[in-house]
Amino acid sequence: MRRHDFEPGRLVVGLVLLGGGLAYLLEAAGRWHFPAYALLPALVGGLCLGGAVPSIGYLVRRRRGGRGVER
Repeated sequence: MRRHDFEPGRLVVGLVLLGGGLAYLLEAAGRWHFPAYALLPALVGGLCLGGAVPSIGYLVRRRRGGRGVER
């Protein structure tokens, strides 16, 4: 079975969405109160960070000249 490449951008987006869902669950359970209008900008910022991570990774790989491990 061929191994998949590690994609840190997807990891960041997944963690951001899990955190947002957890925040809403805690709010619904009454354990944590936060202003609802603050969650949307936090999620948008996390998604932008998730988009920037692959771009930075691409720039780092390009600058190294492709000296990766051959498979």
